[in-house]
Amino acid sequence: MCGIAGIIGVGEQASTLEKMLEVQAHRGPDHTGQYFDKGFAALGHNRLSIIDLSPEANQPFSDKTGRFQLVFNGEIYNYKELRQELASGYNFSTKSDTEVLLAAFIKWGKTCLEHLNGMFSFAIWDSRKKKLFAARDRFGVKPFFYSEDNSGFYFGSEIKSLQAVISRKAPNEKVWANYLTYGSYGMPDETFYKDIHQLPGGHFMEYSEGKLSIQAWYNFNERVAAIKPNKDFKEAKATYFDLLKDSISLRFRADVPLGFNLSGGVDSSLLLALVNLFEDKKNITAYSFFTGDERYDELPWVKQMIATTQNPLKKVRFSAGEVAETAAFISKIQDEPFGGIPSLAYSKIFKKARQDGIKVLLDGQGMDEQWAGYDYYMNPESNNTIQGTGTKSAFYPDVLNPYFLALTEKPDYPEPFQEKMLNLQYRDLFYTKIPRALRFNDRISMAYSTELREPFLDHRMVEFAFAQPAEFKIHEGVQKYLLREILKELAPKDLTYAPKRPLQTPQREWLGDELREFTEAQFEKLLASPAAGWFNKKELEKEWKKYRAGNRESSFHIWQWVNAGMMLGE
Repeated sequence: MCGIAGIIGVGEQASTLEKMLEVQAHRGPDHTGQYFDKGFAALGHNRLSIIDLSPEANQPFSDKTGRFQLVFNGEIYNYKELRQELASGYNFSTKSDTEVLLAAFIKWGKTCLEHLNGMFSFAIWDSRKKKLFAARDRFGVKPFFYSEDNSGFYFGSEIKSLQAVISRKAPNEKVWANYLTYGSYGMPDETFYKDIHQLPGGHFMEYSEGKLSIQAWYNFNERVAAIKPNKDFKEAKATYFDLLKDSISLRFRADVPLGFNLSGGVDSSLLLALVNLFEDKKNITAYSFFTGDERYDELPWVKQMIATTQNPLKKVRFSAGEVAETAAFISKIQDEPFGGIPSLAYSKIFKKARQDGIKVLLDGQGMDEQWAGYDYYMNPESNNTIQGTGTKSAFYPDVLNPYFLALTEKPDYPEPFQEKMLNLQYRDLFYTKIPRALRFNDRISMAYSTELREPFLDHRMVEFAFAQPAEFKIHEGVQKYLLREILKELAPKDLTYAPKRPLQTPQREWLGDELREFTEAQFEKLLASPAAGWFNKKELEKEWKKYRAGNRESSFHIWQWVNAGMMLGE
């Protein structure tokens, strides 16, 4: 996992590229490389060495002729298999997945994407045709931001790398309005900044002679439709279990130490159990955060699972006193609104792992979307996108001034399936839950120069799960049923059927009590910022007063205003 940056166009490029690479240096501190096709292109790379640590695998990476230059962020997990397939027509000089990716592009062109199992965001410059090709993985695990102005085309792994060299700090008011009204973090091509865009997951772009074209390369719906649903539950369970084991085996491929993140939930427990099926991985260290508040902490379940597997466990405590400093840092890292105090606590895991010499962590993201794990899946008519808020809305549009509220446009998500629950899962996978979680997690892990791998987002697993009958997902009121049936053979029974816990930190209490001064300071910054006109000050203060008095069914709206204050009040 690394950082990429580039400029396509005329003008002085060397110092500009250096600035872009400098602000995202945390993504790859092991090597910084640059390539220039004078007057046409500049490519840069921040390397975090994971596979083939040799300098020969540094980037930008060139083919033998010098025609193609590659900058690549991510991992191609099936690179060993692809290397064997490509070996007869390509003379490899490294053991890296980077070279395999370039060789695949040279042989197959843009259709190489269909051969890749991984998380990736990359750009290839064709110095003969003066043409850029760039692509992003199926679910958008790795980021790709871009912008255009009169001088050319700019791209990078983080928004801040673009803002370091072109004037692009004006907020995208429509995206902000939708965030504050509906909890939307933008559509797949949008950001919270005007004129900064992102390449959607599962898409590629081509840029040549000032013209940009973007096209989808991954058709999820077709892939799901091509899978015959299993009528036999045992058969479906066995097939999915095999996919799970293969996905985790592929994501063990690294030339540096690995660890994994552990909570007390079903998904995390399954990950731990599966890791321990591999004899040489039994001593991998698990990391888990806690706050010391037994109403929210998952340590009892974590310890129960660890007692079964005997993995080393590093417990990372996060306290209210750390919030202000951590929030200031993570807010700058994220560039856009993020998920609240749980994200801050989660970030401390990566900090601790890096201190321990761990460069790669595995995480259990993606199972709720595959196997209908969120509470609102029990009511397919629900429009909810936030777990654990009950029937009450988590949003407070009344605090917004009418002119700003008028900018909102309720997100209209595609519904490609006949089943309503499946459409909710699709929405969460491509538009709401997964995109924002992946963005939060990418920035948090990269802040501490660590790579995060998501074994449960292997596209083969996701496609298979979506093709299965609804009763395999929710059975007699039990959510994630097939998953739990797999886990019960590997873990204690009370862990297997433990209910999903939507809240992992005392954010509700901290924001109104221990962190009251911090919260109010962010409100003051917000109401003194250029964005103050978005808000009705009296209404915001009224809602804050009600919250302090005990109206705390949800704290998401309070965190939204806090986060906005940190971002817009500078």
